[in-house]
Amino acid sequence: MSQPAPLPDGPYENVTSLFGEGWEHTEPPAEPADVWDTPVPLGQARALPAFPVAALPEWLGEMVAAVAEETQTPADLAGCMGLAALSTACGGRAVVAVRGRWRESVNLYTVIALPPGNRKSAVVSEMTRPLLAVEKVLIERSTHLRAEAETTAKLARAAAEKAAAKAANAAPDERDALTAEAIDLAQAAEHSTVPPRPQLMADDVTPESLASLIAEQGGRMAVISAEGGIFDTIAGRYSGTPNLEVFLKGHAGDMLRVNRQGRDSQFIESPALTMGLAVQPSVFRDIAKAKGFEDRGLLARFLYSLPKSMVGFRNLTPDLIPEHVADTYVAQLTALAVTMHEWTDPAVLTLSPEADAVLLAYQYRTEHAQRPGAALAHVATWAPKLDGAVCRIAGLLHLATHPAGGWTRPISADTLTAATAIGDYFTAHALAVFDAMGSDAHLTKARTALAWLGANPRETISRRELFNALPRADFPTVADLDPVLTLLEDHGWIRLAEQPKKASRGGRPPSPRYQTHPTVTHPAT
Repeated sequence: MSQPAPLPDGPYENVTSLFGEGWEHTEPPAEPADVWDTPVPLGQARALPAFPVAALPEWLGEMVAAVAEETQTPADLAGCMGLAALSTACGGRAVVAVRGRWRESVNLYTVIALPPGNRKSAVVSEMTRPLLAVEKVLIERSTHLRAEAETTAKLARAAAEKAAAKAANAAPDERDALTAEAIDLAQAAEHSTVPPRPQLMADDVTPESLASLIAEQGGRMAVISAEGGIFDTIAGRYSGTPNLEVFLKGHAGDMLRVNRQGRDSQFIESPALTMGLAVQPSVFRDIAKAKGFEDRGLLARFLYSLPKSMVGFRNLTPDLIPEHVADTYVAQLTALAVTMHEWTDPAVLTLSPEADAVLLAYQYRTEHAQRPGAALAHVATWAPKLDGAVCRIAGLLHLATHPAGGWTRPISADTLTAATAIGDYFTAHALAVFDAMGSDAHLTKARTALAWLGANPRETISRRELFNALPRADFPTVADLDPVLTLLEDHGWIRLAEQPKKASRGGRPPSPRYQTHPTVTHPAT
């Protein structure tokens, strides 16, 4: 099988550093024997990338940077909420036709964690304020239509009731005709519906109420919150039983059935739910323990962010948000939200051939990274959704760049490249978050191996020697040690030594040997 073409230089630097060079395993170049980098503690992520503000359309990027400066918060917070705002405006009203029958709706689930005191509520409010104004505009526009529909429905019910009473009291020779007329009027009254008040966002809402809101609002809704209480609700705070259905199907766009008390069930063909949450870091540990969240794929649907808090290092006299930046943001987001609200069937966004080539190259990288022992192997539920998430982000960036007619032109290679940069960012942070959740089964085993090396220091050790020394309960076969060795290498605790030469005739191939970090072989006393 031919190998995929190498990626061009530039926008893939982050992907390369994260996923590794080359498609097949190659031995790293030998380092000078006396040169070692400082090892990274197991479970502690390397420095996480900052949110790529430059990947956003200018009007959004300037607002993100300005909000981050005035509030003295990481740009990650405003950046994630900015994407959630775009998703709220466009979710359920546009899909990306990726390739063949592959479609991705442009709604996102984002969650960012920061400790208390980081002004999460202020940033969430600033980035979503225009959407509340849009709700008011839509409500005002629909006032006359709803009043007319309410009057029509009231008259239809009255006519049906009058016809039913007339038929009930009619003479026998007139009863059949009047009954048929009453039935027709009753059916007409049943189909006389009043449009609901337009609503784009909700906060603390039960799964059942959320499903009803999605049904009422044309198949879409957003949950935007500066708290993590929605996770408690999903886990069954009110019902005692986890209810994940609307959150799973609202991301995937799978048909959702809404059971309404006293009324017939309603089916939502392609629900589109947006979630933009800003929570405390402890929420990540809590949701990792919640029944069904991991097994049923809820955690795999989120894009995670775990930036460093700026508390203690903030500028107390920051630059304020320039008026023209705030005004442009409000105008652009408002126009986009109002325009997309008018759509009934979703707009179909296509990729240019150049954008498709960028995406295919990115897919090769993510596919390679999901091999056993590779960078994304231990996030086996999250990683397969990464390519789709990048397509969704690309669709949002495209519509934000061309709010007046993005559906009339294909997504460009530049936009897709910008989406991959944001995808790289969320990938690095997801690895750190899942590590914090304890989902990496290899991490505990790596600590076991490192503890043994610390208790039995030696400058080099072979893979087989280490395997023979470790407990069989953790390492049933030599192959079970390989991802642990990769993890120890990635964190700088070991590195491949010069390999012993293979015997000239027959015999077992020599086991790979590793050098151990000087802090392991000669610990400080």
